[in-house]
Amino acid sequence: MDQGDDREYIDLDLSEVRPGDEPWRRRRFVRCSFAEADLRGLATESCTFDDCDFTGADLGESVHRGGAFRSCRMVRATLGGSAFRGCSLLGTSLIDSRLRPITFSDCDLTLAALGRADLRDTDLSGLRLREANLVEADLRGADLQGADLTGARLLRARLDGADLRGARIDPDGLVQARLAGAAVDVEQAIAFAAAHGLRVA
Repeated sequence: MDQGDDREYIDLDLSEVRPGDEPWRRRRFVRCSFAEADLRGLATESCTFDDCDFTGADLGESVHRGGAFRSCRMVRATLGGSAFRGCSLLGTSLIDSRLRPITFSDCDLTLAALGRADLRDTDLSGLRLREANLVEADLRGADLQGADLTGARLLRARLDGADLRGARIDPDGLVQARLAGAAVDVEQAIAFAAAHGLRVA
């Protein structure tokens, strides 16, 4: 592949591509395969990846700013030490991937698939996680202050010791998740009680 900024790549097998010394800037990838690619240390700025396959890829220690990974497959990928700042991961699957430690700042993970993800002690504050799949995810000790979890699937999600103050969670989520020791605000405490059939006098 002849690499360059401000370019578009469609339906290509890029599994042999390497990050290089300079960041990728304003590149657009559509339906490209990065399966098993060694992208460790990759830096991207304002790049978009639509329906791309990162199955088994190593994205450890990578940094992504102002970009988008929409409907991508990051299955069994390595993301430890990576950072996403101002990015959209709309509809992206992160199933069976190694995520910790990972940084998400001002990111949109609406409809993301994070079932059984290990996100213990991770800062997820303020993130948009609307309708995300967090079934059986391990979120113990995570910071979810101000996060939007509206419509998120939280069946058997472990939120023990998590900070949920200011987060938006549906009543179903309050019933389905494990919340022992979680920090909540008064409004959430009332909603939790109501979701469990209690009357607050």
